[in-house]
Amino acid sequence: MSGFILALIVIAVPLFFVVIFAISGYNRLVALRNRFKNAFSQIDVQLKRRYDLIPNLVETAKGYLQHERGTLEAVIAARNAASAANAKAAANPADAGAMKQLVGAEAALAGTLTRFFALAEAYPDLKANQTMSRLMEELTSTENKVAFARQAYNDSVMTYNTARESFPSNIIAGAFNFGPAELFQIDKPEQREAPKVSF
Repeated sequence: MSGFILALIVIAVPLFFVVIFAISGYNRLVALRNRFKNAFSQIDVQLKRRYDLIPNLVETAKGYLQHERGTLEAVIAARNAASAANAKAAANPADAGAMKQLVGAEAALAGTLTRFFALAEAYPDLKANQTMSRLMEELTSTENKVAFARQAYNDSVMTYNTARESFPSNIIAGAFNFGPAELFQIDKPEQREAPKVSF
């Protein structure tokens, strides 16, 4: 009987440590995944704030830019596309396709906003408008917050992806379908900068 107990102990002790290791690794990956999802929610808050400011900017500019209807409509269309892409990414920040779609939509929005601001520069009365100045100030502040939130998100994603790909965590990640997270980065260098909103 003592041989059986000894054999049981020899098998049970290492098995116990393997189970503890697996539980610990799983919990660490869950915590890291939740951290990057939380970091994305901070981006989501700032992007929604920006999306709310853009229609106000366009409405303020409409009276001054009556002959530039196409540009104004392009800004609103890009804003709506970015907002829809953001909603999809916010539903599941771990979805690489949704993140890529958001990055593309944000790049398109940045391009239309840059054209809008360049056009608005040509109208001195619009530049002097207090409402427009206040909205531009708020947009500048929001752009800075988006950049900081994106940096925090990308840091969290890198930590998660590193843990997910490192041995022996990669075994647990593979067994429990912890997929890679997508960074929120702009692919084209000219799109990396936030639109200039100085008036």
